[in-house]
Amino acid sequence: MDLSKIKTLIDFVGHSNITELTVTEKDTTVRIFRTHASSHGASSTHAPPTTSTSTEILPPDTVSIPVHAPIFGVLHAAPAPGENAFIRLGDTVEAGQTLFIIEAMKVFNNIVAPRAGRILHITGIDGSEVETGDILAEIV
Repeated sequence: MDLSKIKTLIDFVGHSNITELTVTEKDTTVRIFRTHASSHGASSTHAPPTTSTSTEILPPDTVSIPVHAPIFGVLHAAPAPGENAFIRLGDTVEAGQTLFIIEAMKVFNNIVAPRAGRILHITGIDGSEVETGDILAEIV
């Protein structure tokens, strides 16, 4: 897939309501996803929401492993408020490493990496409610 086609796909995702697009052509897979940046603290009602678009070109036959929420609850991306998140996009993780915490009925459940790899995608939003089975992240 040539770079002009990839740029066109990035522009398409950036100017639409689509949050994720995966396109495979011959032996190349391109995955483009958009996340909304949240603003904490003072905010202006006139400022448009900030978004970031990420693109990843995956090698052929790459299989990503989704990390699912095993229970319903509130997702926490960091060990405590104000601390750094357990993971960021692109981080390399080890099997058993804590990725998130889900709080359910005042019980904090560690969500761990099912295998070693690199964080390809994070869908979980800190402080949001998640349902059993929701995909929180993907590891490749």
